[in-house]
Amino acid sequence: MAADQNPSNSTPPEQASKPPSKDQKKKKEDKKEEDLSEEDLALKQQLELYIERVQDADPGVQKLALESMRQEIRSATSSMTSVPKPLKFLRPHYGKLKAYFETMPESDLKKYLADILSVLALTMSAEGERESLKYRLLGYEGNIGSWGHEYVRNLAGEISQEFAKRQYDDLPIDALMDLVQQIVAFHMKHNAEPEAVDLLMEVEDLDLLVEHVDSTNYKRTCLYLTSSSSYLPSPDDILALDIAYTIYMKFEDFTSSLRIALLLDNIQYVKQIYTTTNDPLLRKQFSYICAHHGLALELDEEWIPDEEEREVLQDIASNAKLSEGYLTLARDIEVMEPKSPEDIYKAHLIDGRASATSSLDSARQNLAATFVNAFVNAGFGQDKLMTVPSESSSGGSSGSWLFKNKDHGKASAAASLGMILLWDVDSGLAQIDKFLHSNDNHVVAGALLGVGIVNCGIRNDCDPALALLGDFIEKDDTIIRIGAILGLGVAYAGTNKDEIRVRLTSILGDSKSPLEVLVFSAITLGLVHVGSCNEDIAQTIILAIMERTESELNEPLTRLLPVALGLLYLGKQDSVEATAEVSKTFNEKIRKYCDVTLLSLAYAGTGNVLKVQKLLGYCAQHFEKGEVHQGPAVLGIALVAMAEELGLEMSIRSLEHLLQYGEQNIRRAVPFALGILCISNPKVNVMDTLSRLSHDTDIDVSMAAIISLGLIGAGTNNARIAGMLRNLSSYYYKEAGHLFCVRIAQGLVHLGKGLLTLSPYHSDRFLLSPTALAGLVTVLHACLDMKTIILGKYHYLLYILSLAMHPRMLMTVDENLKPLSVTVRVGQAVDVVGQAGRPKTITGFQTHSTPVLLAAGERAELATEKYIPLTKVLEGFVILKENPEYQDER
Repeated sequence: MAADQNPSNSTPPEQASKPPSKDQKKKKEDKKEEDLSEEDLALKQQLELYIERVQDADPGVQKLALESMRQEIRSATSSMTSVPKPLKFLRPHYGKLKAYFETMPESDLKKYLADILSVLALTMSAEGERESLKYRLLGYEGNIGSWGHEYVRNLAGEISQEFAKRQYDDLPIDALMDLVQQIVAFHMKHNAEPEAVDLLMEVEDLDLLVEHVDSTNYKRTCLYLTSSSSYLPSPDDILALDIAYTIYMKFEDFTSSLRIALLLDNIQYVKQIYTTTNDPLLRKQFSYICAHHGLALELDEEWIPDEEEREVLQDIASNAKLSEGYLTLARDIEVMEPKSPEDIYKAHLIDGRASATSSLDSARQNLAATFVNAFVNAGFGQDKLMTVPSESSSGGSSGSWLFKNKDHGKASAAASLGMILLWDVDSGLAQIDKFLHSNDNHVVAGALLGVGIVNCGIRNDCDPALALLGDFIEKDDTIIRIGAILGLGVAYAGTNKDEIRVRLTSILGDSKSPLEVLVFSAITLGLVHVGSCNEDIAQTIILAIMERTESELNEPLTRLLPVALGLLYLGKQDSVEATAEVSKTFNEKIRKYCDVTLLSLAYAGTGNVLKVQKLLGYCAQHFEKGEVHQGPAVLGIALVAMAEELGLEMSIRSLEHLLQYGEQNIRRAVPFALGILCISNPKVNVMDTLSRLSHDTDIDVSMAAIISLGLIGAGTNNARIAGMLRNLSSYYYKEAGHLFCVRIAQGLVHLGKGLLTLSPYHSDRFLLSPTALAGLVTVLHACLDMKTIILGKYHYLLYILSLAMHPRMLMTVDENLKPLSVTVRVGQAVDVVGQAGRPKTITGFQTHSTPVLLAAGERAELATEKYIPLTKVLEGFVILKENPEYQDER
């Protein structure tokens, strides 16, 4: 406002420039006087009189003048829509008052004047002078809020600058902190929680917040803290979340504090939450949330003293109820009828060329159909290929479909039974058991992997998967060993089971182990101990990488070893540094690949901008011969940036640039990066980009784009993507590899008949499930070399996606955990962070009765007040208790 004017100059602004002639000056002044209304003129003269009296020798006169001036300013600064009149008229005298202030002796009057100068400095001090704060500190300690909101905000801004300067110069900050206390109290009282939080972040004292929040504003405060944590550098982000956790605990909002404990991956906090409350219903809700997140909870007497309650909670936390809930949802939506691959291909909708497809390699066609069938009927327990009750002999017709596949195709076919019976451990193991006694090693291997898939995410006291698979790990036949090892990886992902570590590290350490067995053992160790930063396993995998020969390092499969190593540090940021240093000593063929993979996995889901820039740096380099490490760098950009919406949008734009200017090996990875950014969330712009790339001249790019169309549409039944894939199936009817990719994508789009999602995020996109992300990352890295891995003999790696599969449902249950149908509103989620009052959190809603499906970006809220949900975020299983104050309107 007055930055261009020299504040110490007491002449009016008109005279500060080149002095005009006397007549002109007089005319100007007269004109200015005429412009003012009578009231304003009187006010101006009044204020000028006060200014003179302030400089009077008599302290009594001075005091009266200051009092009157203070009254005038106070009455005008309450609203700040424009510069208040008193401040405007006092502007020319600001310098005069400052000069007089310096000459005054120390007294109460001097403090009085300091208060007034502090307010005048709001509009008059030069940029960066911080005069408002300077005079504030010299003035009275009194209530600063009485000068109005704008003044307090201005002070807060100046404090943060002054604080940084004093920190740098090592000066005392006590006086500033007293002022901060006052400002925070003022902001919290006046619904300006974000401003209070910002100020405390600037002066590095967030702990102050806990004593200032009350039951009316703690939700808004915590929402702002948790939302801003994804934009804060480490370790400030952890601190902000810690404070939010403390506040939630203070107001006994336990389900919200549990979400923060899971985000921080702090098992002590989780234990504290379980032990603080005695409400058995709340504890059941906690267990549902932990089960959804994939946290392997082992409840003992310390957590829950009552044995009966402990068993019930352990059952819920082990996901034992998942299959039952999923099938209830399917029955409610009436999709129990099994679907065949032909129902998905809808060949009759394609023009003319569909009949020509029969000429292709039928084993490859059948293998594709196996996957489509497994994905579409996942978790339903029945299908038209593998579980059909046989009409003829007791041999079962699943055998007949099984043998329509060749060699390793049989392994995938047998494993597909596990996918169809997903989460249903009892009947699943009974049905798969017959294949374990087959004479064909491929069938046995597939059955072993199937056992793992059935147990995916379900934990059981008697560990059926370990008991069944443990005996097969040491068998002579490679494919059987791989089946058993991968089965363990899928069944025990994220459980940190020590027994598996002991048995598999011995395989990694054995120089006679075949390369395939070695790689899959490492991957399984990575999945089981995901994010554990386990040094022993890291050492074992590092040694395994170092001992590989030149020719083995050239094998595409070997590149999964760095992925296994990265999974140990998934999302753990700095903890990876020691291992990353060691990786710099690897053979040059894998050194960069390992470096980039470790970086991208350690910072996955953190939104760390600096790491995104570093990875973009890797992609910007142009090499003579194709460098393989740029693929993981592109994937890494997506993994790091997927944490929040802004970063996600920006990285989609960056990936567009990489498509235009990047080398071929970068372009091959871009579709997968887009796939993971928008997984199960088909954004139109990404869909169009992938549709364009699916016709690319480079075979790898087009295959990657086709698979990614499946990923972004996974479980959504998106009609537009389904149409695109049908067209692609007729376009590529002669290309076996492409057609296989189209089929896989079609299976993914109709995943679980549209009831499942692959998104690793849940709880309003607040929590990232590490096991789900680990499954996706492993499959995507395998897809970076489509030809040799997925189109080769390792297509069963696609089943690792089962780790990320989860019903996208809201299932409300009563206090006895029986399904309870209530009306809910489902609509697009609205971001209400930092908004005052109680804004609507969803828009464009429809009212349904539960159970309901939630698409990406949707949120649900109860449409009735008859029940109270035990958790704020309505997703997955939600327990409702009756509202005692509810009165029926009839």
